[in-house]
Amino acid sequence: MATTKASGTSKNARDSRPKYLGVKLFAGQRAKAGQIILRQRGTKFLPGTNVGMGKDRTLFALIEGVVRFTSKQKKTFTNSRRLAKIAHIDPA
Repeated sequence: MATTKASGTSKNARDSRPKYLGVKLFAGQRAKAGQIILRQRGTKFLPGTNVGMGKDRTLFALIEGVVRFTSKQKKTFTNSRRLAKIAHIDPA
């Protein structure tokens, strides 16, 4: 009796579930306290005023208000500059 099938089996046919990353609330939309603004890997976006960051780098609203995005130049640890995108919540 053979331990494997005669016509070979695929060992890598499984696929992981999608992670549904990205912006959930766009600029000008209203956010409730605790609502997720965006999900990301790494810090592509940084938290601004009235925005918190979870341990998986998810940005969420701390108060109820309107979402606003800005950008500014930031220094990296190698003294080079990068354009940082920042998410804010303006109070309603």
